[in-house]
Amino acid sequence: MIYLDSAATSRPYQEAVDIFSKVSMENFGNPSSLHQAGFAAKKILEEARMKVLSSLGLSSTHNCIFLSGASEANSMAIKSILLRYQNRGRRAITSSLEHPSVTNAFLQMEDLFGFEPTFLPPDETGSVPVSSLEAALDKNVILSSFMEVNNETGAIFPIRAYAEALKPYPKALLHVDATQGIGKVDSDYSCCDLISFSAHKIGGVKGSGCLLYRKNLQFAPLVSGGEQEFGYRAGTVSVASAASLAKALQISLENRKRNWENASLLCAELEKGLLSIPEVRLNSPKGHSPYLCNFSLLSHKASVVVEALSERGIYVSSVSACSSKKEPVSEVLLSMGKTQREAANSIRVSFSPDSTEGDVTAFLANLKQILSEVKPL
Repeated sequence: MIYLDSAATSRPYQEAVDIFSKVSMENFGNPSSLHQAGFAAKKILEEARMKVLSSLGLSSTHNCIFLSGASEANSMAIKSILLRYQNRGRRAITSSLEHPSVTNAFLQMEDLFGFEPTFLPPDETGSVPVSSLEAALDKNVILSSFMEVNNETGAIFPIRAYAEALKPYPKALLHVDATQGIGKVDSDYSCCDLISFSAHKIGGVKGSGCLLYRKNLQFAPLVSGGEQEFGYRAGTVSVASAASLAKALQISLENRKRNWENASLLCAELEKGLLSIPEVRLNSPKGHSPYLCNFSLLSHKASVVVEALSERGIYVSSVSACSSKKEPVSEVLLSMGKTQREAANSIRVSFSPDSTEGDVTAFLANLKQILSEVKPL
């Protein structure tokens, strides 16, 4: 198997799986229970929380809520914050390139509660220029939400510059969806008010994620019930998932530089090979994350090619995994000014720390062979 779809989900680290299994079997007590089994589980949960924060250098400024993944974290960051601070203003800003869990959250808040979202378009770099954010800001903006790395093209957003632009507007909070960047891009998240990410993108188990938030913030809970997670997210916390997430994040950060260098070499080799194919057009902008490479086919249907690759044991994506079943055209690429054909026939290759030069060589060879055999559009 040649797995080149790690932006959709990654192979979990063995250490993360081992911790998940160990805690599930040995420390299965409810962390809210008032007995020794509960106290032991609670201790592991709080240790995981502190490991996440300390790994990112946020122990003194931020807190951590464990959730089911980045989609829930994004939803909580947007909906809960807008509802809690709606007396400050009714406007919110994001980009036209965001993950559906961000875009749809803003649209729902507009539809149900009358908030006013602004969707900023990208420039040729595939991200929103700081000048566009500055032009859109006013005293009624209470939240800006941007991804750190685009999940389709790998474009890196200037998060710190956004934070600087927001400083004259102290009521405007900055939320960053760090799902494709955390543990990979060398980032300082201390400028962000809210940070969300998933475990399974960085070698953790599925069904686990985090929302990190500045300690002075409050939320309107989306899930009401008990007092778990500081009263902001009711429901019994998966201690095993939290411990596994903390371990996966720690491993990713410890190996970030080496993994980045490996991904950079592989991506350069991949793009060199793709540029030698006449019908291929690269979509990932200059300076993008080397973990993702997006390109379009001008004469073949991407879904057919992806299926043919899959039959040969090579796994890539034709569009984002969160939209592929219902959205045959990439809205991200359309927002970047790509043609309808390019947006409908894009392929994403995404690397993990396990990816090798042999994977790239095999992918390129099979891609060329398939393009020569499959009937064009």
